[in-house]
Amino acid sequence: MKTRLPLCREQFTYTPCLLLESEDFSVELFRYPAGIEAIRIHNRRGTVIVLPFLGQMVWDVNFDGRALTMGHRFKQPLPGDSIIDTYGCFAFHSGLLANGCPAAEDTHALHGEMACARMDTAWIVLEGDRLSVEGETEYIKGFGHHYRAAPAVRLGASQARLVLEMSVTNLAGAPMPLQYMCHINSAWVAQGQFRQTIPDEAFQLRRSLPAHVRPTPQWTAFTASLASDPAALRRLDQPEMYDPEIVFFADRLAQYGENVQFELHSPDGYALMTRFSTAQFPHATRWILHNADQQVAAYVLPATCRPEGFAAATRAGTLIALMPGEQRHFQVETGLL
Repeated sequence: MKTRLPLCREQFTYTPCLLLESEDFSVELFRYPAGIEAIRIHNRRGTVIVLPFLGQMVWDVNFDGRALTMGHRFKQPLPGDSIIDTYGCFAFHSGLLANGCPAAEDTHALHGEMACARMDTAWIVLEGDRLSVEGETEYIKGFGHHYRAAPAVRLGASQARLVLEMSVTNLAGAPMPLQYMCHINSAWVAQGQFRQTIPDEAFQLRRSLPAHVRPTPQWTAFTASLASDPAALRRLDQPEMYDPEIVFFADRLAQYGENVQFELHSPDGYALMTRFSTAQFPHATRWILHNADQQVAAYVLPATCRPEGFAAATRAGTLIALMPGEQRHFQVETGLL
């Protein structure tokens, strides 16, 4: 049996309200003090908070008593037009017309327009032992692009993992550019060790310097050593070296198989994991940052291109042209191993 529960903004109040309760799930609707609508989902393994009307961000994830979300200073999600206005979530959708850090010649916001998009509709689907939060938003500009984005978050009753999905349909009469990254801001794992089904040598240090990166002499020396031996950073054992951020790229992932898996193993005996299709995501980014304000070990960010902005993707030939009426679907599984 499949049950569909439409959601409207008026249902979300500052006092949490129980929407659904079963043997497998409980679902609460609430509104943060800043006004952002949220869904708190409990399954048998933990809790997930989804922001159904703000780009369908996954704000927070906790499974088996372990926080999977990056460390940050935001007390709550905040309204904004750019992800930089509310950078504390577990995962967001980066893109779709442009993705990544804009270069000097770019005009788009950091990580594009979808990250904080105002969703038109949202609903919950309960089917057997699976629960989904789904939604749609239609982007349209006069004399510009026109598309429909339909993200989804899916959760099993007894699983400590999420499935994050995105479908994009070009509704315009002309091709549209498409760049997409599933931006998973994973928790910092002290002494965590990276493992993956691709060679260590597949990762290469980022050479470009975005405007927000301010190199220090220590960082410059450290990254110089990583440039000649990227595989040297296999373990998170020098947090003082990861400020500013350390970024690696891995390209042409299809050469390593139809599906790839990335893991971050803790010395405490658990591991984080992310799995995806290389046909959908031919590129991967690893983003590491540790300072007083943010602590993140994004061991993999699956993407259609490097997150270096629209102009860089155009030059690299990794910008997708979505034809009129064409749809692309993306899916990522992430959580505890």
